[in-house]
Amino acid sequence: MEAAALSPEQKALQLNLDDQKYGTLAEIGAGQEVAGWFFRAGRAAGTVAKSMSAYDMKISDAIYGRSGRYVCRERLLAMLQREYDLLLERLSPTRGDTTCFFAFADTVATCGATRERGEAWLGIRFQHMPGAEPSDILLHAHLLDSVRLHEQEALGILGVNLIYGAYFVRNDPRALVALLLDDLSPRRVEVDLIRFSGPAFPAVDNRLVSLQLVEQGLTDAVMFTAAGEVVQPSEVLYRKPVLVERGRFRPLTHLTLDILERAREQFVEDPALAGEEPVVLMEMTLADLGGERGPIVHADYLSRVDTLRTVGKTVLVSKFARYFRLVEYLARYTQNKIGIALGIPTVRQIDDEKFYEDLPGGALEASGRLFRRNVRLYVYPALDPTTGAIVTAENLELPEESRPLHAFLLQRRSFAAIRRYNPAFLRISADDVLARLRKGDPSWEASVPTGVAEAIKREGLFGWVGPRTVA
Repeated sequence: MEAAALSPEQKALQLNLDDQKYGTLAEIGAGQEVAGWFFRAGRAAGTVAKSMSAYDMKISDAIYGRSGRYVCRERLLAMLQREYDLLLERLSPTRGDTTCFFAFADTVATCGATRERGEAWLGIRFQHMPGAEPSDILLHAHLLDSVRLHEQEALGILGVNLIYGAYFVRNDPRALVALLLDDLSPRRVEVDLIRFSGPAFPAVDNRLVSLQLVEQGLTDAVMFTAAGEVVQPSEVLYRKPVLVERGRFRPLTHLTLDILERAREQFVEDPALAGEEPVVLMEMTLADLGGERGPIVHADYLSRVDTLRTVGKTVLVSKFARYFRLVEYLARYTQNKIGIALGIPTVRQIDDEKFYEDLPGGALEASGRLFRRNVRLYVYPALDPTTGAIVTAENLELPEESRPLHAFLLQRRSFAAIRRYNPAFLRISADDVLARLRKGDPSWEASVPTGVAEAIKREGLFGWVGPRTVA
């Protein structure tokens, strides 16, 4: 049978009947939900060397070391390392030549008085062939059921799918991602981080796998650092002020970067920040990847990520079409101030009634959802293409139906005009830069940061037709 046609019990049984795969299951927080499937399926002695749980924090600390948080990546890694090392120490001398050892672990908090929804870190450390160095798959999930028992059931299924996928679908990470929600749905489980490492995944790019989480509907957004490391959003955003700029970044220009830097200068002047350094994000939406299909989407995505890395920014990739959805997402992780850096064309879109025809309250509802939190938009000016005059958030001409709402938002200081801007950058158009780049016109280089130009020429990004440079 195809993997997608197998029930969790059938997957557990297939693993139990495979004498080559043998390991430990260690679970903290939500019961022996994953191990339970292997015992119910029968022949568990063929796969389960040990099953354990440690609920008391002192007991858990005694086994895995002290931790400030118990549902976190660090605790998961400590569990995997200890259980995998013990397994090899005790069993490798007698069956290491014929066995693929594994350690599965999860650390979980279900919904309750202190949290609206459950959260889990899950992972497996395994050998893809006997005697091989171990490989890891780590993932973070939100459990979305409102009943604790249902959360526990979902966790058990997710864990079985992960173990099964590691052994039987590992050569196709895209299929493995889809497999995670077998017998589940995005309404029950959100997976917002997955990370592959080790010799079983020599060609896996975790940035592409992250994109697939969004593409396949397992999460609304994913995040990774300038170093290319996939991170869970709360690891970066928890209780922090956040400044974000949305864009296509095809390519990143002096104008785009100046919008962000000048917005940051004013954002940190806000007394409410009390000198706290904000998290700065550059966000792309899947809508900007557009209707492109297949490898073109992935190549375009990686080109943009690679150029953003040259300026050292954390990147968020989302499926949000509207700004209020982005703000609602960020507010899941921080109640601190949120700033948005943007230009005049985006302000026009935010004010446009036609953009919200499917909302019962139209632009008024969208504005209420965008600004009900601690949010301010930092607006970079533009040049009027006809007169050459400077257009700001204060003198922007809008359709008559949009003017009252815009005036109200100006009055309540929801918009802040960026004061210190570079007039020379106002003439830069990313579309024009891209067109010149693809024609081989060297003048495009003057419009982008030096590191970005070097990366484009070195890697042949965005259809660059000139000679490749050497790093």
